[in-house]
Amino acid sequence: MSIVSSLEQLEALYTPAPAAASTTKVAHAMTPHYRRLIEASPFAALATVGPEGIDCSPRGDQPGFVRVHDDHTLMMPDRRGNNRIDSLRNIVRDPRCAFLFLLPGSGTTFRAHGRAHLSVDPDLLASFAVEGKAPRSVIVMRIDELYFQCARAIVRSELWNPARHIDPKSLPTPGEILAAMTDNQVGGEAYDQAWPERARQTMW
Repeated sequence: MSIVSSLEQLEALYTPAPAAASTTKVAHAMTPHYRRLIEASPFAALATVGPEGIDCSPRGDQPGFVRVHDDHTLMMPDRRGNNRIDSLRNIVRDPRCAFLFLLPGSGTTFRAHGRAHLSVDPDLLASFAVEGKAPRSVIVMRIDELYFQCARAIVRSELWNPARHIDPKSLPTPGEILAAMTDNQVGGEAYDQAWPERARQTMW
């Protein structure tokens, strides 16, 4: 196996050097165009790092769920989930984090890198309430850099092409996966049948 073990080897593989468009797009504070991308996005992947390694967690809500608080600060409510709190554990111990925003129907993706902390300020939590239910914490990121990503990954994958959508019935269900991993002690058909209503009642 041939392994790339130095930056010199790596950079020699990827020539020529990045074009101006790849570097001048980086901002260190919010811009009007970048604000529009964030406010249009209903989904972001949250990447964090901690002593046990890295974590990447899906986050989604109504468009604009990540709030542009000011030109240097983003805020993301921590909506209800499975209570594993892997990302939050990481942020408490290591503030480095990143968001990757997707915009349905658009080839553009958008990246935000920075350092975060968790806030449980009552007024801030209340400002993110939906249907009277506030998040238990808010991720507050201090922006280091912002930039859009080229569309090649979206184009290659045809992510938004309905003809390429996967039939859910062709995939294993969460209940089936859990049952197989626990000798039918957890999950199963009853789990799958109950999930839609359970999710509806606990969305916020």
